[in-house]
Amino acid sequence: MNRIKATISYDGTNFAGYQIQPGIRTVQQEIDKALVKIHKGENMVSYASGRTDAGVHANGQVIHFDTPFSLPLDRWKRALNVLLPTDIRINKVENVDQDFHARYSATGKTYRYKWSYSDVHSPFERNFSVHLGTRKPDVEKMREAAVHLMGTHDFASFCSTKTATSNKVRTVKLLTLEERGEFLVMTINGDGFLYNMVRTIAGVLLDVGVGRKSPSDVHCILEKKDRKTAGKTLSAHGLYLESVEYKS
Repeated sequence: MNRIKATISYDGTNFAGYQIQPGIRTVQQEIDKALVKIHKGENMVSYASGRTDAGVHANGQVIHFDTPFSLPLDRWKRALNVLLPTDIRINKVENVDQDFHARYSATGKTYRYKWSYSDVHSPFERNFSVHLGTRKPDVEKMREAAVHLMGTHDFASFCSTKTATSNKVRTVKLLTLEERGEFLVMTINGDGFLYNMVRTIAGVLLDVGVGRKSPSDVHCILEKKDRKTAGKTLSAHGLYLESVEYKS
């Protein structure tokens, strides 16, 4: 068997998330369906670096699958893109060793969250950024608050109560806020993220930016390890999985 690694992008708007679920459209369902066609009806399963929720987008999701076929990499890419719907694209295909696993071999991930300052939210952005209107948050205060989240912490306050794992300690290596024209973009990199962690962090930082919280409140929220203290989880359609890191 050959193991194939693929880097993919998708528009999450019309998907009920990444992972296969009975009776509803998901990214994995479409990928596995394309693989079954290529393998002439043989059961095929792909594995991803992690799930994304309904509405979340990806520029650099990573998957792997095993196949008895030995095709040139450009043929894998071309064949899959022909069979997949146009809201999923295969960007890169690689041969990898059998010990590679899209999820368990990952050493880090980068996510991006995108807000729009525009007076009128463009219809072409309605599914790809969260509209703030023309009232700009105080980005410097948001950056001050972000410092408290850098490093290794128990992020119990910043994840869904449905989070399956009991270990909520994660390391945030990078957390930036950058104004790009009419957009505000949060970029976060870490060794891993809990369920809804990025969207909850975005919500807390926005609360700081609009004056509902102070930068020092973020440290207190971390210390309390109580989801109720963090406030709102922001909308999924502003979130993008940018890239997944692996040991070289």
